[in-house]
Amino acid sequence: MSDRVQRRLTVISEPNRFQIVELLRDGPRSVGAIVDALGLAQPHVSRHLRLLAEAGVVEATKQAQQRIYRLRPEAMRELSDWTRGFAALWSARMDRLGFFLAADDHRPDETKE
Repeated sequence: MSDRVQRRLTVISEPNRFQIVELLRDGPRSVGAIVDALGLAQPHVSRHLRLLAEAGVVEATKQAQQRIYRLRPEAMRELSDWTRGFAALWSARMDRLGFFLAADDHRPDETKE
């Protein structure tokens, strides 16, 4: 799983692809709608979408003459699971810091005379 997560994070980290992911978070969109929203040339958007699709972040369906892109829930869930592990780590560290600070509050102040 780690290689897939790393690849997806690397692909999403490019600013234009990140914006595409943000747009698709609100729901599926056509290539034309993405082009209009980002103000990029259609070939550039198509290239970014291809890279996102190769990384498994998005998928496309064809409706008449349009390709409609959407986020792949499995990929987003995998990224969410990966980041959730860090949240638990930081929560535990913050708890330890809280205990340390609370214990420090009860120590006598050595600077007072």
